[in-house]
Amino acid sequence: MFGMRRRAFITLLGGAAAWPLAARAQQPAMPVIGFLDSRSSDAMPNRLGAFRQGLKEVGFAEGENVTIVYRWAENRVDHVAEMAAELARRQVAVIVTTGGPSAAHAAKAATTTIPVVFLVGEDPTKLGLVSSLARPSGNLTGVNLFANELEAKRLALLHQLVPRAARIAVLVNSVDVRNAETTLREVGAAARTLGLQLQVLKASTAREIDEAFAASRHELPDALFVGASAFLNIRRAQLVQLATFHRLPATFALREAAEVGALMSYGPSILDAYRQWGIYAGQILKGAKPADLPVMQASKFELVINLVTARLLGLTIPPTMLALADEVIE
Repeated sequence: MFGMRRRAFITLLGGAAAWPLAARAQQPAMPVIGFLDSRSSDAMPNRLGAFRQGLKEVGFAEGENVTIVYRWAENRVDHVAEMAAELARRQVAVIVTTGGPSAAHAAKAATTTIPVVFLVGEDPTKLGLVSSLARPSGNLTGVNLFANELEAKRLALLHQLVPRAARIAVLVNSVDVRNAETTLREVGAAARTLGLQLQVLKASTAREIDEAFAASRHELPDALFVGASAFLNIRRAQLVQLATFHRLPATFALREAAEVGALMSYGPSILDAYRQWGIYAGQILKGAKPADLPVMQASKFELVINLVTARLLGLTIPPTMLALADEVIE
């Protein structure tokens, strides 16, 4: 009698233990987004918030019905390919890449089947990521910020703001060779037209940024032009601090720099681009194919002038420039 009761108890216990497992097995696993960035996560919270907002607009909330696995290369370009390969081995649902074209190229090399959604600063056909903007055809699509294509115009705006500045230091990321070459070509041509002299500074780490400024202290330029590089955008606080210390009017591609004290910024709305990037990732999670999603071109550009910084530098901003600005920080 006792033995029968014990067997019944074990059977009942086994059934009770198995029930939650069976229930869990019936729930579909959450899709996983592999997030690949060649930089560190510093200064990224607002951008990540905009990316998550884009996902939310198409019905996905991190931790609720989608998982995001983050891979930060900490500005070590040699680690990017390894991280992309690891995400491909995990068979994530989609890989999203930012922080310059190196991450997009690494993802493209790592998989021909997993969808890849990139965010880059220049024409992805020229970068060799897609064959066509309208019909990407492969497993890649994404957003072109147009940041690099606006470099010449940004120099012209700086010249209008600070007409007395004849010698301009142009800071580029030495590791991102293609980006540096594009910036120097565009800015160089514009400088010749405007009659400006350029001084080229190169840096790919926070320490090298300090060293570049230290090396030029004996022959300080009249203004600073920071190239539209993913790494340099993230180092905006350090760069603005150095520019302020040396009393240099500084221009950046993205408004985040003007918000922390740069004289001006002119370029695409980075938060709008991150939101659009999140929307594309969400649409792919819902079944869209990259080949059916045309590469999105940034269409919202903004000129931001920091009037507080202008006053500290003793500059008088022409009323025509203030009228032209999308935002004036006072």
